[in-house]
Amino acid sequence: MSRPLVITDCDEVLLHMVRHFRDWLGEQHGVDFELAGNNFLHAMKRRDSDRPMTEDEVWELLGLFFDTEMGRQTQIAGSVQAIAELQREADVVVLTNLVDKRNAARTQQLRDFGIEARVFTNQGPKGEALGRIVREYGPSRSVFIDDIANHHQSAADVVPQVHRLHFCGEPAIAPHVPCALEAGHAHARIDSWDQALPWILGTLHGEA
Repeated sequence: MSRPLVITDCDEVLLHMVRHFRDWLGEQHGVDFELAGNNFLHAMKRRDSDRPMTEDEVWELLGLFFDTEMGRQTQIAGSVQAIAELQREADVVVLTNLVDKRNAARTQQLRDFGIEARVFTNQGPKGEALGRIVREYGPSRSVFIDDIANHHQSAADVVPQVHRLHFCGEPAIAPHVPCALEAGHAHARIDSWDQALPWILGTLHGEA
C-alpha cells in the first residue's frame, strides 16, 4: 500500500525568510521593509529617495537574497522536529517557489538543518506542480502546507482531494496574510508546529 504524503512549502513554514530579508535590505541596500500588512512591492521603501521600488527591482533583490543570503535563514520553531516525526508516518517533499537553478541550494540548506527531503522547485501558482507530485507518489492520503492563500486556491482547483493546511510561521506577517481557510480554499489554518503536527498526523490517518 502506498504511504501518505506531505507536500510542504519552505519559507515561513519550515524556515523564516522575510525577517532575514528585511534585515539584509536595511544593512546592505538602504531599503526599509515594513513586514506588517503590505505586499512586497509596497512594503519596500528607499531611505535616500522617494522613488518607488519597481517590481523588477524587488524580484532582483529577492533573487540576490536567495543566491547569497540563504545562510541567514533560521528554522521556524518546531519545524525540524515535526518533519522528522512526519517522516516516520509519511513521505515528505518540499514544494518551493524558487527557480530551478536554486533547487540544489535549497536542498542543501534544508539538509544542513537536518531535513532530508526531496525538493521540487516551481514558479507561479502551485496547483499544477502539486498535481504532478501527487500523481507520481500515488499516496493513500495527502496534506499540502503553504503560507500563501493563492497557492491553496490553486491546489483546491487542481487537486481538491489533497487536504490543505494554511500555515504562516512568521508572527510579523501571519495576522495580515489573506486566510485560505476563511476564503474556503484550505481545510485548516494553524500557525505553530506544536498545533499543526497533531492535525497533520490525524489527517494522514483519516481522522479529519
